[in-house]
Amino acid sequence: MRIALLRHGRTEWNEAGRLQGRSDIPVSDSERERLATLALPPEWTDADILSSPLKRARETADILAKNPIREDASLIELNLGDWEGKRGVDLLADPASGYRHVEEWGWDGRPPNGETPRELLARINPVLAGLERDTVIVSHINIMRVLLATAYDWHFDGEMPFRIKRNRLYVLRREGSGWALDGEPVRLVAR
Repeated sequence: MRIALLRHGRTEWNEAGRLQGRSDIPVSDSERERLATLALPPEWTDADILSSPLKRARETADILAKNPIREDASLIELNLGDWEGKRGVDLLADPASGYRHVEEWGWDGRPPNGETPRELLARINPVLAGLERDTVIVSHINIMRVLLATAYDWHFDGEMPFRIKRNRLYVLRREGSGWALDGEPVRLVAR
């Protein structure tokens, strides 16, 4: 059984460098148009589709998927607490914010009034354990980070051994109680 992780399309907050967290920001108009020119690769068109219920993920899934889409609230983005809606560069400039790059968080780094990567992983594990078929998961960068971190044995403690790009499926296969990489990222295809 495999999962293919896909990050939602770009939003106006992405363009502005704002941290979205659980804010329900839609995909931008220009991104909707661009996504309409893309499709899932043929080997993933029959897979189950699972989406975060936040607009940006659900809209991305609606545009790309042919199969019915199931939403699961556990796939909502990491709770960024007091950092949500703010720009990372502004937070870095303010030592009182406590903000630091994700590579310095460790599994237990917590935004003020937010959630840790370890808590996020515990939140999503039950839905993943229930999957029985190959599934495309349309969600958020931090959902992808925690799952890729387990596959790479990375602990949010130094340079990330992976880079998450848009319009690519990051494929993992179940291996024991965890996840392992299943090849290189797969690009979405032109319609």
